Amino acid sequence: MSNKKSKIQYPFWYGGAASMAACLVTHPLDLAKVRLQTASKPGQSLIGMLYHIITKDGITKIYSGLTASLLRQATYSTTRFGIYEYLKELYINKTHNQKPTTGVLLPMSMIAGALGGLVGNPSDVVNIRMQNDSTLPINQRRNYKNAFDGIYQIIKNENISSLFRGLSPNLVRGILMTASQVVTYDIAKTQLIDKFHMDPSKKNTHFSASLIAGLVATTVCSPADVVKTRIMNSKGSGQNAISILINAVKHEGIGFLFRGWLPSFIRLGPHTIVTFLVLEQLRKFKLGM
Repeated sequence: MSNKKSKIQYPFWYGGAASMAACLVTHPLDLAKVRLQTASKPGQSLIGMLYHIITKDGITKIYSGLTASLLRQATYSTTRFGIYEYLKELYINKTHNQKPTTGVLLPMSMIAGALGGLVGNPSDVVNIRMQNDSTLPINQRRNYKNAFDGIYQIIKNENISSLFRGLSPNLVRGILMTASQVVTYDIAKTQLIDKFHMDPSKKNTHFSASLIAGLVATTVCSPADVVKTRIMNSKGSGQNAISILINAVKHEGIGFLFRGWLPSFIRLGPHTIVTFLVLEQLRKFKLGM
């Protein structure tokens, strides 16, 4: 019976589909987070930034760059969730249904996160540029029509290497995000089931585990996320991650590393919750299987 259970293989795209669904809910918050991280002066609140965007640019602008956000989840999240689940399944089958420990899950998640960061980097560059475009002077705006136009324009007007700008901090962020998010979710879910006797099939179990995962992921990823955003939004000043980090801490203080933490959590918390709730429902109904 247990051997039969271990052979259930869910589609590779489940994680990406769940993340894209979450993206539709949290995109305005992600937009505000990017604007806060690239602001020259700290201090504005998330609500203040959203209000500023709506009053200055119009309510439809809170979904600026949505196509790039969806493409990012389709590439980045599909890869990291798919590879993580594949490696877990491989381990379980090899060890005759032995549950992987944290020490096993962490390297799996790091590999998955790095590959996800690599695959998703081009769409991430376009995503950040599209979200931040209206804050630039009119003569400096890129005016990408959509994510695919953005990728085409970058290759045409810059070079293909620009699609991998900020790759180092993005790989670091992909590793940190996947390790902190999916591993924390797996561990939290197991603890809630084993120690608090929560029902593994209930949404409140999934909600609680994903909330914990979102909190941990936001804190762990904040420094890499801020540096990554600065690099991708730059116009090719030649600065690398380390020089941007040193310069920013020198002029803006150590708090720069956690700039926009609250909006990051307000975005990543719901994003993580919706992602795992949708993912669990996809698994429950075996959609596409």
